[in-house]
Amino acid sequence: MTEDRCRLVLIVPDIADTARCAEVVKNALRGGDVASVIVPQYGLDDTAFQKHAEAIVPEIQAAGAAALIVDNSRVAGRVKADGLHVTGNAEMLAEAVEKHTPKLIVGGGNAMDRHHALEIGEIQPDYIFFGKIDGDIKPEAHSKNIALGEWWSSMIEIPCIVMGGSDPSSAVAVAESGVEFVALGKAVFDDPAQAAAIVTRVNAELDEKAPRFED
Repeated sequence: MTEDRCRLVLIVPDIADTARCAEVVKNALRGGDVASVIVPQYGLDDTAFQKHAEAIVPEIQAAGAAALIVDNSRVAGRVKADGLHVTGNAEMLAEAVEKHTPKLIVGGGNAMDRHHALEIGEIQPDYIFFGKIDGDIKPEAHSKNIALGEWWSSMIEIPCIVMGGSDPSSAVAVAESGVEFVALGKAVFDDPAQAAAIVTRVNAELDEKAPRFED
């Protein structure tokens, strides 16, 4: 395992065909180390999302990663996911932490600045997320999110995830800031046939270039 450097978090792509989506995720996870996988609901109703998650979550867990369901605690419980990723404000995150920890990993973000980040830190989530899970609209990670992640990880013990860009090489730029996790979505899944190879390559680049954490 690569606990001593920044690790990869994947965001499941918006593929409505459940069997195909599960296969794409499974193949990506064959590429190497992934800490966790965030599973958004996208436009699915709760019934369809539960079926979707029932197919995807076991593939994530079989690969040794944590499966984090976005915003739907009922589905998270029913599919025996590892955690809940909250995209709402600090109040929503506080409610989820109170209800679901320590049974589930609970984290999230929406921290636009240091003040909001510290408010979220007071809630004591399992992690904080800088950026939006669909925020990979440019090749590089957003500089504001990297700066927040660098500031946060230098002084706060709660781990942070920073959203990367649509280019796989953005992972290294995020890792160089000293954060614990970098999230990639489009960078890995835009060409599903290449997903495993991209995960392998990103891990190799992180092995080579990411700073090592001190114990």
